[in-house]
Amino acid sequence: MTGISGEEGGRIFFSNVRRSLEEEDEIRLVSVGVDIGSSTSHLVFSRIVLERLDNRYIVSEREVLHESEVLLTPYLHDHSIDASALGAFIERQYQLAGVDPQGIDTGALILTGVAVRRSNARAIADLFAAQAGKFVSVSAGDALETTLAAFGSGAAARSIRENARVMNIDIGGGTSKIGICESGELAGMTAVDVGARIVSFDPEGRVRRIEEAGHRFASEVGLRLEPGVKPDPALLGQMVARMADRLFDIVRNGELSSETSSLLRIDPLPPGRAPDVVTFSGGVSEYIYGLQPQAYGDLGPQLAREILERVRAWGPRIEKPDQGIRATVVGASQYTIQVSGATIYVEPHDVLPLKNTQVIVPGLPLAGDILDSAAIAAGVRTALRRFDLQHGERAVALCYRWQESATFARMDAFCRGVVGGMAALLERGLPLVLIGEGDIGGLIGMHCKQELGLPNPIVSIDGITLKEFDFVDIGALLDTSGAVPVVIKSLVFPATAALGRPAGQATEPVAA
Repeated sequence: MTGISGEEGGRIFFSNVRRSLEEEDEIRLVSVGVDIGSSTSHLVFSRIVLERLDNRYIVSEREVLHESEVLLTPYLHDHSIDASALGAFIERQYQLAGVDPQGIDTGALILTGVAVRRSNARAIADLFAAQAGKFVSVSAGDALETTLAAFGSGAAARSIRENARVMNIDIGGGTSKIGICESGELAGMTAVDVGARIVSFDPEGRVRRIEEAGHRFASEVGLRLEPGVKPDPALLGQMVARMADRLFDIVRNGELSSETSSLLRIDPLPPGRAPDVVTFSGGVSEYIYGLQPQAYGDLGPQLAREILERVRAWGPRIEKPDQGIRATVVGASQYTIQVSGATIYVEPHDVLPLKNTQVIVPGLPLAGDILDSAAIAAGVRTALRRFDLQHGERAVALCYRWQESATFARMDAFCRGVVGGMAALLERGLPLVLIGEGDIGGLIGMHCKQELGLPNPIVSIDGITLKEFDFVDIGALLDTSGAVPVVIKSLVFPATAALGRPAGQATEPVAA
């Protein structure tokens, strides 16, 4: 039996053993979630308690240690992020939290909007270079950011708790993300170019910055926006009302005009009944729930009033989310291992190690004597799109739950479907990474290589239970056993006693 303690704070179970030499049944970790977006940046520090459940550690307790101040993301004159100012802010938050950066066990760095741009992402990564191995880093496109907001706001959990159809509307600085949750799952999503900081102002009310969407809405109501000039208040009010109208048309999911449809950043919401409950997250939610009296030189307070008025008249019950402005902050990464090394397939061996590989868990039709390759491929492509991974430059780990027998015909259909669904990534020469729950990983890997002639590197392992929002590190083959150590990092969404405020501070009722 072989087992070691992970150097990055986790516990490692080697793949042919299924248990650890570590004796403790409880692990305590200090975690930080960092959310850097187009408009705001903030951190959450948490303490996570993991308890052993069979051969997997699960989160049993989660305590928020410190919620940072919220920073308006700083920019330089060329509109790139001011990494120096951002670094100073982050250093201050560590000091306020009383946390040594070297004392962080795990964390997640979420980049959205302009932070995702290559030069910005590189500068931000440099700020966390010393802790890079401990962090899961996620560049969130529209679909993933919508998903994070739906889960992080608590809408998915509420849909289970109340057996309800729950819509979360996350209104940020540049975009709004709409997610519909049923039975704990995301049943529909979309994103639209409506946000509070498409126009921003200096303290005297003069226009400081205008996004393309700001010019567009202004032109619709005959408002002229120019840097350094105060806009006409009445026309500005009409512009915000027009923004709320467009957003509400998409929320209500009726027939959309061409002007409204052109604002969509991803596909519109699928057909379906109205939600039972609506929650709001993102920066504008601070105004909707009366949590923020101060304006920050943007359209936030006005947009909050306009959209709240429309949703109230629509009829669904409006509730507070678990998280508002911090809905996309990820609180911690959970480390654990569960693999059966007896049936793995790795070719060539030097494809390993793989670090921070994102997991997708597509719903695949794997029951029955005959498997449909086209349906399997479609399921894989849908999962990739949901996480904005279809055009990525890094390998993705596909987790599948094999059912029934492993006949040649069933394995062949499965492998052809998976390879077809992952084609966009495989064409870039990326490895095919497959992780199954059953005892079939070696056979699947061999089939892809020998029967399908796949030229890409292949890593096919099994015996693992994963879920979406997991990331995995797969270590190099062990000389003594031919097994591989695998570290599972699960994204854990934090919850606090009050929306967007430190625990213990009272909240106000929904704004009138």
